[in-house]
Amino acid sequence: VHAQGDTYQVVADVSQFEPPDIVVTTSNCHVSIQAEKVAEDGTICDTFTHKCRLPEDTDPLSVSCTLTETGMLVITARRR
Repeated sequence: VHAQGDTYQVVADVSQFEPPDIVVTTSNCHVSIQAEKVAEDGTICDTFTHKCRLPEDTDPLSVSCTLTETGMLVITARRR
């Protein structure tokens, strides 16, 4: 988690996954990123999981995420 001015930012490289394969959830100041790539035969051929704790002064209602064209997932949250 990186602090930038009045915001916190988490960046993850999920370039090997398609946007529908990526799930981001938040709960109790924790952010969880999960992604799965499913092969044509239905088997899971690649996974990504990352969990991190946001600082105590994070505004939980301000958490948002963006996927860049290069496949970087950027999660941003404001400080209170």
